[in-house]
Amino acid sequence: MAVQKRFIAGAICPRCAEMDRIRSWEQNGIRYRDCVSCDFFEQLPIEDEALPELETRVNREREEQARSDLQTVKILDPKGH
Repeated sequence: MAVQKRFIAGAICPRCAEMDRIRSWEQNGIRYRDCVSCDFFEQLPIEDEALPELETRVNREREEQARSDLQTVKILDPKGH
């Protein structure tokens, strides 16, 4: 039976930096990942959960969230009330 390989939505390849090109599959207790655009290939034991997750558009910090130069604005009533 053929192993089902799934694309990881939003994943960025660590080698070629292309988005949505990483596939993942499991076989014999090992998790595999590869890129269809370059020669990136990785295999990881399934029980090892301490490895960092690939950066995706879902778990990546947005630029608006990264900015820390926010200030509180107080709106004043021009009539002095």
